[in-house]
Amino acid sequence: MHLPITEEKVFKDPVHNYVHVQDDLIWRLINTPEFQRLRRVRQLGTSYLTFHGAEHSRFSHSLGVYEITRKIISQFERSGYPDWPKEERLVALCAALLHDVGHGPFSHSIEEAFQMNHEDWTCKILLGDTCINEILRSHDPKFPDKVAAVIDKTYEKPIVMNLVTSPLDADRMDYLLRDAYYTGVNYGTIDIDRILRMLRPYRDRVVVKESGMHAVEDYLMSRYQMYWQVYFHPVTRSSEIILRQIFRRAKELFEQSFDFAFMVDPLPSLFEGNLTVSQYLRLDEALIQTAFLQWTTEEDELLRDLCSRFMHRRLYKYAEIDTIDLHTIDSIRQAFEHAGLHPEYDLEIDFPTDLPYDEFHSDSPASDKQILLLDRYDRLREISEVSDIVRSISGIQRGRYHLYYPEDKLKKAWTNLPKEVADLLAPGLQHD
Repeated sequence: MHLPITEEKVFKDPVHNYVHVQDDLIWRLINTPEFQRLRRVRQLGTSYLTFHGAEHSRFSHSLGVYEITRKIISQFERSGYPDWPKEERLVALCAALLHDVGHGPFSHSIEEAFQMNHEDWTCKILLGDTCINEILRSHDPKFPDKVAAVIDKTYEKPIVMNLVTSPLDADRMDYLLRDAYYTGVNYGTIDIDRILRMLRPYRDRVVVKESGMHAVEDYLMSRYQMYWQVYFHPVTRSSEIILRQIFRRAKELFEQSFDFAFMVDPLPSLFEGNLTVSQYLRLDEALIQTAFLQWTTEEDELLRDLCSRFMHRRLYKYAEIDTIDLHTIDSIRQAFEHAGLHPEYDLEIDFPTDLPYDEFHSDSPASDKQILLLDRYDRLREISEVSDIVRSISGIQRGRYHLYYPEDKLKKAWTNLPKEVADLLAPGLQHD
């Protein structure tokens, strides 16, 4: 049973000004332990080591995604568009609010280290023995399955999924605006009000009125710039590399029955790969950083060094090169080993790449990954057919190889490195 809230709740938000909560169901979900945990998970992982203002949380982002979704639905309902299924309002709002509830500490870095997927964990939390599940079931016994299906991209109404997960969804719009605000850059500033006014429900999906094309072009270019200036920043990549190496080394030691001076639940289950939902929900960045701080005095020299680098921001330096082959990589690793360095931990080769409009071509069979424009004759066209700007960035693959290494160790071993390897890595020593 759906109950309206007795009094509208309002969150003051630096990005959207206000977040309005008008449903008792949404209010109760926000106040669950599982959702409140998101206050202890940063939105941008290790980016705070690059942009000191990037301390915002998954909690604030999730509220922002909910607010954008609420605004879109309110516009659809005010305008009386027949293609919007009004009965789906709460499903969409709950999915928007809860879409990131399964994120772990440092988000994508921990996922890569332990082969986890936050969307899988989101569904487990929605369907498991949790307060969120209890509240959703109190509304409708089938409601947890409906919301989980939106997250899992299997829901029967594609238009609902479009709002939460699509090339032009509430999630992307909020994180571009919010991440730009907290990192202090201007690249992510998009005309969100114009975009929202131009969205239309049409034949079971969300499309854009053609006159809103330029606002969408700006959105795609902003996304492109944010990836290269913020998300793929080489210093952030360095901190992510060290973070993954800490997880990797700790897991190796655990599997070797190493006697940790500090070990706290649920870390053993994390290393064993058998976390329960209740254990997973105990993982947050406060716990992980506590472990890292304690491990700065562990007996294992490698783990001790990695944790110290991360906690005290002594990150790896990097050298940029345009191209590299497997033979060169093997030569560098061998040279590191012969020089007394650890080739598996003291060298990381990274190739960041972003395809800003990679899968949205007009000939793509995945229409749910296209941004469609609706013209005045009610015809739909994929945006790259109309926009010269989008067509020009379509399929662009950009990136340079980055070779990361600990500068202090490399300097000590410098005279033992072959000249060709030293010449390759030398430019990185100029970075500060």
